[in-house]
Amino acid sequence: MMTPGTLYLVPNGLDVGTAEVGADLAERLPVGTLRIAARLEHWVCENAKTTRAFLKRVDAVCPLARPLQQITIVELPRPPKGRPDAGAPDDPRLLAAALAGSDLGLISEAGLPAVADPGARLVAAAHAAAIRVVALPGASSITLAVAASGLNGQSFAFVGYLPIEAEARGGRIRELEATSRRLAQTQVMIETPYRNAALLAALIAQLAPSTVLSVSVGLTLAGESTRSDRIERWRVGPVTIPADVPAVFSFLAR
Repeated sequence: MMTPGTLYLVPNGLDVGTAEVGADLAERLPVGTLRIAARLEHWVCENAKTTRAFLKRVDAVCPLARPLQQITIVELPRPPKGRPDAGAPDDPRLLAAALAGSDLGLISEAGLPAVADPGARLVAAAHAAAIRVVALPGASSITLAVAASGLNGQSFAFVGYLPIEAEARGGRIRELEATSRRLAQTQVMIETPYRNAALLAALIAQLAPSTVLSVSVGLTLAGESTRSDRIERWRVGPVTIPADVPAVFSFLAR
């Protein structure tokens, strides 16, 4: 019986889609992670184009084991919007390489796959097929933001995206604040960058004055910043946030 290969969860840089995407990838990810990525000949990803761009950046640090044109790249089925964990990995090509004995890489658009990104169902399918799963070291914006926030890092919940419609979004913020107060639990969320300002304004408007809000912008980038402060202080003076850089929003009710 063929011994399966390993499914490696390969983190991408958090600079994808920003002006700093051309930076040396060794400044963003551990060299050990890049060495493993360089030898993988089979990949599952969100987007083949950006995965090729990632591999070109890897090649500049650790030469690829094969020419890029000879590397197999298969895209994950697209899940419903806002549901990266939905949808079964029913395409037989997804785990075929690992089942045939080759190591396989799983990568998302930014950060660690299967965490706030698609891939969890594929990982579950790998476990079900007795395929070894290894998560490689690299940046995850969620854990970086919690660490930089000064909020409760012993108990936190990532809640993904909030509703876009104003009334539903306000209700969800108040619901999460009640949970935060009851459990002393940090609530963490993200938004599409061009909606950063709208989410920030909603949080400032809806949260109680004593609640502490933390906003981390451009994590791992040269100009990254994190501000943590009570809502009553956020409400003093104008607040701006970039519309073209990823941000992570966290709060803890006091």
